Amino acid sequence: MTGAGEIVRRIGPVAALLTAALALSDSSGRAEPERCPLPSHHVGMVFPLDHIEAAWACRIEPIIAHYTTANKVGPVRTMLPEHVYVYLLEHPVMAAALVNRLDLGLYKAELRGPDEFWATDGEGTEGIVHALYQDRNTRIYYLEGTHDGRFLPRVSGKALVLFKLQPVTDGQGVESIDNTMVSYLRLDNRLYSGLLSLLRPLIGTVVNRQVVKAFDAARRLAGAMRDRPDHVLFEATDPPGLPDEQVAFLKAALASLHNPAQQSSPAQSLRR
Repeated sequence: MTGAGEIVRRIGPVAALLTAALALSDSSGRAEPERCPLPSHHVGMVFPLDHIEAAWACRIEPIIAHYTTANKVGPVRTMLPEHVYVYLLEHPVMAAALVNRLDLGLYKAELRGPDEFWATDGEGTEGIVHALYQDRNTRIYYLEGTHDGRFLPRVSGKALVLFKLQPVTDGQGVESIDNTMVSYLRLDNRLYSGLLSLLRPLIGTVVNRQVVKAFDAARRLAGAMRDRPDHVLFEATDPPGLPDEQVAFLKAALASLHNPAQQSSPAQSLRR
């Protein structure tokens, strides 16, 4: 080997180590990846999108900037006290099981991680839902899923879903939740890119129908809990029953619906 070649051979590993060290020192000095800017105002409501992690913000940014459809539904009223509604919202497997067992829908859900679950409506729509942010009045979700229906060929896409929750009490003292949902959907399928102007109305209709169907299932579940508490509890405990802690919460929730004096505070219920 020539002298020059020997020098290159010896310097090569050293240069690689120096490059790696420089890369590590550069990355360690960053608090987090560069944040993609996201708007906080959506159809007259404020959502704290600046509170979600930077990596998620950069996945959401193109959905909002280049959405296929944008939809707003609500406010839709569900006649459940805040602590009961929130508990079901935060336990999607339980909520889907109750809806399914009570023949209110074909929904199913499975946990896939601490803030992640898989869900299907049993009629062609399914996907993974990531919970990105929550406070008392707000929920922010990122979804990746597919739809295969009668009116639309199989499509896949990503969505940002924003929930705004507002507790209300009517003149008779009945507590309910008003839920308004804003969603942005972006299709993955390049096949439809040239047909979007024609497909948007159809896609928007399908999305609205799916959302309204989910809200209707929640409304009907609330009605069953108020009107048929014994039947709801039977379905929850019929083998294989729901986990013991969820059954315990359900018993207390059903009792509170028929005897408001027994109603627990939201904080107490959420600790169960």
